[in-house]
Amino acid sequence: MNTARLILSALLLAPLTAPSQIASIEKVTLRRGRDGSGPTWFHPRACVVPGKDGPMVLMTLQTITGSDYFGPVHWMTSRDLGKTWTEPEPLPALGRVKLSNGVEEGVCDVVPEWHPQTKTVLALGHNVFYSGPKFSRDQPPRWPMYAVWRDGKWGPRRKLEWNDPRGAYIYSNNCGQRVLLPNGDILLAFTHGDTKTKPRSVASVVCAFDGETLSVKQVGEAIPHDKGRGLLEPSLVRFGRKFFLTLRAEDERGYVCASDDGLKWTPKQPWMWDDGEPLAMSTTQQHWLPHSDALWLVYTRKDATNVNVIRWRSPLWMAQVDTKTLRLRRATERIVLPLVGDGVKDPDCVALMGNFHPLNVSPTESWVTVGEWQPKNGIKGDLLLARIRWTKPNKLAP
Repeated sequence: MNTARLILSALLLAPLTAPSQIASIEKVTLRRGRDGSGPTWFHPRACVVPGKDGPMVLMTLQTITGSDYFGPVHWMTSRDLGKTWTEPEPLPALGRVKLSNGVEEGVCDVVPEWHPQTKTVLALGHNVFYSGPKFSRDQPPRWPMYAVWRDGKWGPRRKLEWNDPRGAYIYSNNCGQRVLLPNGDILLAFTHGDTKTKPRSVASVVCAFDGETLSVKQVGEAIPHDKGRGLLEPSLVRFGRKFFLTLRAEDERGYVCASDDGLKWTPKQPWMWDDGEPLAMSTTQQHWLPHSDALWLVYTRKDATNVNVIRWRSPLWMAQVDTKTLRLRRATERIVLPLVGDGVKDPDCVALMGNFHPLNVSPTESWVTVGEWQPKNGIKGDLLLARIRWTKPNKLAP
């Protein structure tokens, strides 16, 4: 083939436009806690609620005072795309409930998402039990809990029922991103296990939602893992004609799968760079950030700057996903929120950022929200928002 034909062939095979790039990333402190002036807020996750007078952003969050020890769920809103916020106020349905045996049942790991078919916000987390001032590792069976916001008011506390022996000890979509299907059904994923000691598997689940009740309709094939507690905190996304699933694990890896229908998955593979080198991840979640022409992953990983930070949970990174190979394009990696402090010589004073949430808020801007905390330095941390601005509009944004 001559040179002219090679050039013509390359032009025909190349994309018509280059993928959108990140124009800038701005770190914004929403509420201060590092200096001790306020509580340490955690699990900040938001969704965009459309309205006649413009969009409203609704965020759920809760305080943290110890490892996995959370206060009642709160919520706050913004009418100017995050420049100003209302004061956090309790979300009554997702507070603590005292049981007959003196144990308190709380809710944590909540993710709110707008459901356009019913004009509601579905806030989905899972239950947690406290019998004193610290989280007890001897937890009884756990399951998803949710509440529904409609026209400014929250409905009652509800349980997502799944009467399947595979989830006898636990089934949960905690901290997970889910997919809205065209008919209004919701595709999410359960991490599940029938006993406390058995490693958990993950299965995707189609749920019906009528604006009040969330119910399981169909369950996909199980994805097993025999290391540690198995696979945890699954997050789903639909991009192009495929579904993608990212999985937290406890063997210094995170995992990824793909699917044509959202129920049957390719064999899981560890997250790797495009040259085949695996990323070192220590039992921490990853989440998706889809853009019109590129799918991004937000994550934490081991790096020379954070070798002594607990689970390498700072800084937060993002990189483009090659959706054919399911690998990350190393050249696209950016720091979303930087490590503050010295992760080698003084790691106890580095705030961890392992529980975060991405969101497309407008065609030109995406967010990553996170609550810092310092488990060995008085718990203190700020509530942060990273504003990611794009060079081209995002057709997938509200």
